[in-house]
Amino acid sequence: MAPWAERLAGVRGVLLDISGVLYDSGAGGGTAIAGSVEAVARLKGSRLKVRFCTNESQKSRAELVGQLRRLGFDISEREVTAPAPAACQILKERGLRPYLLIHDGVRSEFDQIDTSNPNCVVIADAGESFSYQNMNNAFQVLMELENPVLISLGKGRYYKETSGLMLDVGPYMKALEYACGIKAEVVGKPSPEFFKSALQAIGVEAHQVVLSVY
Repeated sequence: MAPWAERLAGVRGVLLDISGVLYDSGAGGGTAIAGSVEAVARLKGSRLKVRFCTNESQKSRAELVGQLRRLGFDISEREVTAPAPAACQILKERGLRPYLLIHDGVRSEFDQIDTSNPNCVVIADAGESFSYQNMNNAFQVLMELENPVLISLGKGRYYKETSGLMLDVGPYMKALEYACGIKAEVVGKPSPEFFKSALQAIGVEAHQVVLSVY
């Protein structure tokens, strides 16, 4: 195997996932994964450009960053690429008014979005808000549209908390896809556009980065 210096030749940046890579979420703010705080500090002290990429959709970027800083991470909100702001940009550009099937913790990210008379659905990791009634409301909105649009903040099957594995948005997204006979537009990992936006933020090309994701 080639030495690390040789293998990293030409690498200018690092894209880091957050949940499952830097910390495990859970009660009391979660816990940092052993060595992750120190690893981030070393990366940020190097010549490499660092960008944090997350599919977190139960917290706003401000809340997530605050939580990570309390765990000891050197991170700022401007260094984080997250799906909610990206989705808001899409909604504004396309004149879409969403029915929001999302967690209350991320609702503030959509404060500037018109949600009257919905002409699309945005689904995220809604947690306890994944009730039958809310899922059915989303289903009804989509079925009433001539050209239904379903935007999903990620499509993960599950994620890890300190208490164990938790269902993610993917299974609920798939339920609406199946019921409505449509295909969701995924904003977040693993969408290529999501990673392209992260690369643009740090000014590097795809072949110049190392990616660490859960």
